[in-house]
Amino acid sequence: MDRAMNDFDRAKGKMASDFRIMITDSEDLLQAAAAVSGESFSAARAKFADKVKHAKAALADASRPVIDKTRKTAAAADAYVHSNPWSAVGVAAATGALIGFLVAKR
Repeated sequence: MDRAMNDFDRAKGKMASDFRIMITDSEDLLQAAAAVSGESFSAARAKFADKVKHAKAALADASRPVIDKTRKTAAAADAYVHSNPWSAVGVAAATGALIGFLVAKR
């Protein structure tokens, strides 16, 4: 169950990242198209700009729970490390030794 949730969160993060890239590219397109004239094109550009604005707002709303969850997790980790500093040092040392061992084998 936890793995499925992790996979879902990872996919959601990737989707949000791709969505941000799309919005940035869309804004660049709008700026480039500003030089082109034409009444119908201006109307289409305004409609597209409005949709991009709404997409940005939707992305901000969708990413808020992820940001809140990350902050809560970081606060819990910080509280754990402050209450158990030697355990944290031991885990960090063991992890560093393991990574060093694996890198040395290559």
